[in-house]
Amino acid sequence: MGAVKYLSDPGINGSHTRRLDGTEVQKFVAPKATLMSYIIKGILDQRLPWALVILGVMIAITLELCGISSLAFAVGVYLPLSASAPILAGGLVRKLVDRHLADKLAARKLSQAELAAESDKSPGVLLASGYIAGGAIAGIVIALASVFLRPFMQRMSQWAETHNPFYSGAYADALSLIPFVCLAVLLYLAGRGLFLSGEKAQPNGTPSPP
Repeated sequence: MGAVKYLSDPGINGSHTRRLDGTEVQKFVAPKATLMSYIIKGILDQRLPWALVILGVMIAITLELCGISSLAFAVGVYLPLSASAPILAGGLVRKLVDRHLADKLAARKLSQAELAAESDKSPGVLLASGYIAGGAIAGIVIALASVFLRPFMQRMSQWAETHNPFYSGAYADALSLIPFVCLAVLLYLAGRGLFLSGEKAQPNGTPSPP
């Protein structure tokens, strides 16, 4: 008689999306954890491709000598396009806000470091930090709901597939694009101090002291 064997497939970075009975298993992706596991396994097994590591170091040194941030370049190469595109959109919003701030403070003749410090004090930075924290919390909530509220999540998914034409198919991303644009506009307004700034403008246009 054969021995019974069990396959243990983790919920994070797992490879099997269906059980033996045909039911679907939701898997979650953690690219950072995957990268670190590759590095740790490579070091422990002494199979780390050092040629690629050294090549990456040389590219980073070349970028730094050219005045380009090697960290930003590496993040853009490492992350998939679905994750780097929102980062690019956020960078464009920050660029527009910084340009407005530079024009606003042109009379003070601040240096680049002082302008960067003023930009970091913008309400938009706080709002962007809230976006990051909210995204992390939402991911945890969705993961917990998929485990403890699986029947409810399945019913919601079935209802959305039936009644929501944008839930799946070629235009599935159009529905999520609407709140994304709203969040970007809200971030831009907050960065310019037009929203959630906590300041009240005086009749002459200058903000009142706190």
